[in-house]
Amino acid sequence: MLESEQITKKEKCFHCGDKVDTVSYVLDNHNFCCLGCQTVYQVLSESKLHSYYRYNQHPGKSQKEPMADLSYLDEPNIVATLVDYKDEDMIMITFYIPVIHCSSCIWLLEHLYKLHAGVKSSQVDFMKKQASIMFEHREISLRELVELLVRIGYPPKITLQDVVKEGKKLNQRGIIAKITVAGFCFGNSMMISFPEYFGMAAFEQQYANFFGYMNLVFGIPVLLYSASDYFKSAWLSLKHKRLNLDVPLALGIFVLFFRSAVEILTQSGPGFMDTLCSLVFFILIGKWVQQRTYYHISFERDYRSYFPVAVTVVEDDGEKPLQIADLEVGHRILVRNNEIIPADAILLKGNASIDFSFVTGESKAVDKTLGEIIYAGGRQIGEAIELEVVKPVSQSYLTRLWNNESFKTQEKKFDTFIDFISKYFTVSLVSIAVGACGYWLVGGDSSKAWGALTAVLIIACPCALALSSPFTLSAALSIFDRNKFYIKNTAAIEQLSAIDCVVFDKTGTISSPKSSLMLFKGELNDDECALISSVCRNSNHPLSREIVKWIGYTVIRVADTFKEVIGRGMEARFDATEVKIGSAAYLGIKNESQDGSVVYVMINEVVKGYFTLEQSWRQGLSKVVATLDNAGYDLHLVSGDNERHADTLKFIFPYSSHLLFNQRPSDKLHKIDFWQQQGKRVCMLGDGLNDAGALRKADLGIAVSDDINNFSPGCDAILDGDSFAKLPSFFAFAKDAVSVIHLSFAISLTYNLVGLSFAVLGTMSPLFAAILMPISTITIISFTSLTTRWFAIRRKLLSK
Repeated sequence: MLESEQITKKEKCFHCGDKVDTVSYVLDNHNFCCLGCQTVYQVLSESKLHSYYRYNQHPGKSQKEPMADLSYLDEPNIVATLVDYKDEDMIMITFYIPVIHCSSCIWLLEHLYKLHAGVKSSQVDFMKKQASIMFEHREISLRELVELLVRIGYPPKITLQDVVKEGKKLNQRGIIAKITVAGFCFGNSMMISFPEYFGMAAFEQQYANFFGYMNLVFGIPVLLYSASDYFKSAWLSLKHKRLNLDVPLALGIFVLFFRSAVEILTQSGPGFMDTLCSLVFFILIGKWVQQRTYYHISFERDYRSYFPVAVTVVEDDGEKPLQIADLEVGHRILVRNNEIIPADAILLKGNASIDFSFVTGESKAVDKTLGEIIYAGGRQIGEAIELEVVKPVSQSYLTRLWNNESFKTQEKKFDTFIDFISKYFTVSLVSIAVGACGYWLVGGDSSKAWGALTAVLIIACPCALALSSPFTLSAALSIFDRNKFYIKNTAAIEQLSAIDCVVFDKTGTISSPKSSLMLFKGELNDDECALISSVCRNSNHPLSREIVKWIGYTVIRVADTFKEVIGRGMEARFDATEVKIGSAAYLGIKNESQDGSVVYVMINEVVKGYFTLEQSWRQGLSKVVATLDNAGYDLHLVSGDNERHADTLKFIFPYSSHLLFNQRPSDKLHKIDFWQQQGKRVCMLGDGLNDAGALRKADLGIAVSDDINNFSPGCDAILDGDSFAKLPSFFAFAKDAVSVIHLSFAISLTYNLVGLSFAVLGTMSPLFAAILMPISTITIISFTSLTTRWFAIRRKLLSK
């Protein structure tokens, strides 16, 4: 029987937006790319959740990927480690769902109760991409809940590190409380100081002393509580014989309080308590802004976030899930297609084709024979295999590699601009104060000497300078965030601006695991292409889908017979024509050594050629390299992969670049150290465990990832693979941000010089201090925010 279907429509999937290769899946006059997307739409329609599609066009996630094995979620000991709360009726659990990206996602996840009566409530934290769900476990199990989320396109990410539940949590309640106290005292102190500024009438004069005592009351908690951290930091700095910016800040705050207290208690003046409260309030806000970084992204991860929660153990009475923590030597485990091997094990059954690219950097899959040891961290590609564990997870190769001394956190010595300036600022400030005091003492005017000494320390307090850096760098962080470049902290931006040498890894860094290049060596006519596409569209294997995509739109024929051997190949018969597609071993032909994934095609026992699939270079790679080269950066490549692409890379990288292949993790680390010894500021871009040591050793380590919430080695920044082409703009913008800090320092210095001209004369009035210091603060904040935004627009990182 022969049937054909001519593909004539080219449209996008109504659910996920992917290109529709066929028109086989149609419902309610909408086209879908696969049965999964159509099913999700049908489920939502039946539950009267059509509004999901109103908020965004194509808001859903593609459903082409097969559902992972979730049987481990039936194990009570695993469930107990995952849930936040459990009683006789209810369970509360928080899932991390990385695909949350728009208002439709929030709307659908918060209406889960309409999809299943067992779900009682759900709340979404969009910034953290988390969903907190409460459900009745007698009506719906944890496994069924996760399967529901997967079915509607929102699979939670559950890894071994989630079970262990370690990690740092940002706690800003302390600083927020201090800001609250300082803000309350600032507002009230400023209000009762207004009559003093503008001249009180005779009737109001009798309240002057009362207002002064009130101001003193407001100043005490600001000094002892809100500003306490600055005194602690200044003391530690002096104790270690270093001068940081907190030293002049603490000195200025103390002198401001001391002089104000003396004036109020001796009734010789109104003091500067309002200025003190405003100063502490604004610098605490700057500190709070600086601390608010990407706490929902982990920059310090370990191998556990790469491993699944459980593995399937084969026993005499069948298969059952077992959490990895309980995996022991002698256990027989089943590893399916695309699953991670969690411990060193011997291959007992099946054809193993292992992708070790994450561990070694080598992108080509490695075939293993029965009885051979397979090390942890590899990913099986193809049919399911059975292995016997020979080492526990804690002693496996991957764990030992991670815990290698060379991978430990390296001490990175980097002086920020503020650290550099503070060394000289404090000495200069104290010198001017002492000099002014000495001048008036020699002249015999002790009151002016006291006034000049305290006034200089007050007016030259580096509040504006303390604000310029956090506000500028925090604004820069938000710009980087919008462009999917996540930097660990504000100090790393200054490190980024100082880089003059950039080192790239190859696999997964300059090559993209998301995009691949399919090539065919041989000759095929239109009829043969149609036959191959008709065979491959019956398989869910990634290579089959790539072949269908490569062939494009053609006549689809229905096979008389079809057979697939998972991980090896498939064959089909169309009347008198027999088509076989698969590995060389499956087709019974001699395997010529080919790079990458190779799929041979045989029609009626005649080999027509072979497909090869390799990761292609990231979009814009040549332009990125050329732009960085023109900007004066030294560029190098250090890869654990072999040299098969060396000739191509020589055309991309400049002549002066070092292109090093077959590098072990320790080799990469030593190369980074070698360039640093030459006086270079080195930035390393990598993605796998084999890059972890180099990322930490480098002055700035950037982990390139196509899933920023998946495993990435400890680093200073995480770059989403989609933003790789913007790398030169990121480097340039970091330099711009530091320039803004320098300019704001110049503005701050100008204010200080104006104030000092009055302070050294000992004639500074409370009104002058109350006006000058807030104006300088507001000027700095406005300047840094507006200028940083202007530079971002100039670098095309922000739209106008």
